[in-house]
Amino acid sequence: MRWNPIFPCALSALVGCASTPSGSEGVAAPLGPKSDAAEAPALTALPAPPAAPVAVVGGTVLTGDGRRFEPGTVVFDAGRIVAVGPASEVAVPSGARVVDAEGLFVTPGLVDTHSHMGVYPSPHVEAHADGNEMTDPTTPYVFSEHAFWPQDPALQAAVLGGVTTIQVLPGSGNVIGGRAVTLKLRPSLETRATRFPDAPFGLKMACGENPKRVYGGKGRRPMSRMGSVYELRSAFIRAQEYAWKWKKWEREHEAWTKKREAAAESARAAKPGPEPESPSRDLGLETLAAVLDGEIRVHIHCYRADEMLQMLALADEFGYEVSTFHHAVEAYKIADVLAERGVHASVWADWWGFKIEAYDATEANAAIVHAAGGSPDIHSDSEIGVQRLNQEAAKALAAGRRHGLEISDDDALKWVTLNPAQSLGVDAQTGTLEAGKMADVVVWDRNPLSIYAQTKLVYIDGELVFDRERPEPRWSDYLVGSAVEETRP
Repeated sequence: MRWNPIFPCALSALVGCASTPSGSEGVAAPLGPKSDAAEAPALTALPAPPAAPVAVVGGTVLTGDGRRFEPGTVVFDAGRIVAVGPASEVAVPSGARVVDAEGLFVTPGLVDTHSHMGVYPSPHVEAHADGNEMTDPTTPYVFSEHAFWPQDPALQAAVLGGVTTIQVLPGSGNVIGGRAVTLKLRPSLETRATRFPDAPFGLKMACGENPKRVYGGKGRRPMSRMGSVYELRSAFIRAQEYAWKWKKWEREHEAWTKKREAAAESARAAKPGPEPESPSRDLGLETLAAVLDGEIRVHIHCYRADEMLQMLALADEFGYEVSTFHHAVEAYKIADVLAERGVHASVWADWWGFKIEAYDATEANAAIVHAAGGSPDIHSDSEIGVQRLNQEAAKALAAGRRHGLEISDDDALKWVTLNPAQSLGVDAQTGTLEAGKMADVVVWDRNPLSIYAQTKLVYIDGELVFDRERPEPRWSDYLVGSAVEETRP
């Protein structure tokens, strides 16, 4: 780590002091079948919401749900949007900081469902490679959050591209890679402080070439797609048994508690007997049991149409829902099935052909899924692509139009705002510009679907985290002193 005496001061102004949240001292975590550490509060203080309201006035407001106001006004205060609408109808609060957006475009913050930033951070060296626990084909017991490095230089670059929310997943080397976490892109020294409040965890699963390559190369199972499905079915069978044992114990413990309370109130009541002993906790089976209970959303790395259908059949067998297929290069072949079942297809605009299962592709993939009534998300899977997610949506839109599909700009904007927010289960909080939602707001210098578009302002929870005219301090110490500065002779 390179030391710079200015950087700690700049960062402390952005993230606040490292202090324990009030009221958390001495509180013991309760025992039980769930991993309470997953819900633990941050150790560092969260930034206070801005003290004064902000009104972005006069721009073309694209709300992310198909509405647009030209000119429009967006007002936010204390981290939340309080008003959105035509400029003639939305009053600017007294004392608000007014941002003149005439000639500019205003959108929700972009959302990326598939990122490995922080777990495969820059610089790309072996010491930073923490996204795959490839020691067993099923590792539901690991959390991407525990490897995430919040000073990855790529994070600030993503914000400059208008991205405010990401899901960070483990890699696809295992058939079950572990828990994924949804984060807000704000400067911080602690991953917990960047968690998206109340966002459900995800479970990363993978089918196809990657797991069989990793383990087949070691002479281990799975070396085939047959072996991968066996691993998944076996894991969920164990999870069913685990969940049943805990539910049985909960019923028995509840009955024992009632007997104990009755015995305390009356000497004539029957003695409760010994307290039922709880099953042993298993961190991996806890995660899979939470999937079966619908508490964790399922995200599956899957390319081929036949394998996506196989994964849906597996979900039916065990009674859980698939939230999203990631990459899903052949989603266009089963667009009707995905639409009927409400399963998202998180896809690239035009990545294909880099391995056999990625070969049978079309650049109109997202557009075809959309035209069938489904929900495409444009994801990055790249610390470079995440900087241009708006352009990726534009490329997918153009490909659909070349194929004769009538899709509006507003619909394409949903592919990087509302749709991915729905995929992650956070659409009640972000993904559109609506009163009551988080003030994740981006101001662009032109239509964000233009290849020339650049962000001018980016707000996260109402806090200005990027201003192109007044660049913020570097978030990462790996970039301090690395910029080449020109000086006049």
